[in-house]
Amino acid sequence: MTKEQLSMLIEKKRAQLIEIVMNEGLHSPNTIFYSQELDTLLNKYNQNYINRKTTTSVLTTN
Repeated sequence: MTKEQLSMLIEKKRAQLIEIVMNEGLHSPNTIFYSQELDTLLNKYNQNYINRKTTTSVLTTN
């Protein structure tokens, strides 16, 4: 999956989560489920694109 595809999935999941929160509230099972899915996507993005950049920067500056 490309960075752009993952970013689009994150934005779609975020929009879905907002919609669910507005309709069902913060504590509904659906809200928690979508929040966890969003967390998983964000973690994947961070592992693939943020942490890699930080690791590369540290390695090149030492």
